[in-house]
Amino acid sequence: MLSGGASGRMKERYNPHEIEEKWQRKWTESKIFQPEPDGREKFFITIPYPYLNGNLHAGHTRTFTIGDVVARYKRMLGYNVLFPMGFHATGTPIVGLAEQIQKKDPETIRVYNQLHEIPLDVLYTIQTPEQIVEYFSIQAEAAMKIIGFSIDWRRRFTTTDPHYKKFITWQFNLLHSKNKVVRGAHPVRWCPNDENPVEDHDILRGEDATIIDYTLIKFKLDGDILPCATLRPETVFGVTNLWVNPKIVHVRVKVNSESWIVSREAYEKLRFTDKKVELIEEVAGDELIGKKVTNPVTGSSVLILPASFVSPENGSGIVMSVPAHAPYDYLALCDLKGKDLTKYGISEDVSSIPLIPLIKVP
Repeated sequence: MLSGGASGRMKERYNPHEIEEKWQRKWTESKIFQPEPDGREKFFITIPYPYLNGNLHAGHTRTFTIGDVVARYKRMLGYNVLFPMGFHATGTPIVGLAEQIQKKDPETIRVYNQLHEIPLDVLYTIQTPEQIVEYFSIQAEAAMKIIGFSIDWRRRFTTTDPHYKKFITWQFNLLHSKNKVVRGAHPVRWCPNDENPVEDHDILRGEDATIIDYTLIKFKLDGDILPCATLRPETVFGVTNLWVNPKIVHVRVKVNSESWIVSREAYEKLRFTDKKVELIEEVAGDELIGKKVTNPVTGSSVLILPASFVSPENGSGIVMSVPAHAPYDYLALCDLKGKDLTKYGISEDVSSIPLIPLIKVP
């Protein structure tokens, strides 16, 4: 314990609540973090605004503290520092959260009652996205004040405020005038329910959903095309057959000017692409088994064989088989050995289909 002489002694134990409340009260009374224009050099700083679909966590505190340290350092150097606080209030998670609370979804209610500590009588009154924004902005401001961040709370705003939206419009117009913004097209994750694109920060759930860049190989069957989605288009030279799940009802669709046969799930996905897609009729999977299609690259004729492992949700719902280089395709052919496929009009033993190797491996 150090002696403080005439002024007294330093306390033996540090009481954070007592000390922090004292100085935070003095900061508020003196308006030390509420800058007004004067002759000093100005310095403006913001941090990534917190998203208002939940209470703040340790990660927010780390990010905000970095900004606060810079703001305080600049004040000590004599700058007139403006450090406002904004709240991110746009995006589908807040809208989705409001819908889940309205429906009284059990898991949503549990999470926000037990983990976010919202009393049930309060939680059930939150019915709109605006109410969610209002509730969590009040909670976030209170938390940041307790921590002691040097923020000018007079200039608090959200990203849905009219003046902020005007600011964003101004930004884009300025960038466009400088040819820094161009119009183009690229694949995005799409929410069919809300009919808008979504990125990670927009998703209520399903963060593991990714965009897969397939190549479609168009095998021809009379006047139809059976497209096969593949990640390895160069293996088309080794195709010995196609796989179709006979238990799945496929659909014939008009894609631009072509007639395609795909799974219904694939058709639903095609509707959200830049192609013009029109549903024509249903096609039973077992009707396709036993028919032969033409390889568009080699011109060879290959047989369509049954495979229960083909998922209608994956790719086009029709799979090209390269057994020389794909173990699953090879095993599937072996499984057909001795099987009676006469109901599909196939009389030969398809397990003896010769493999087509693309490379030589010692």
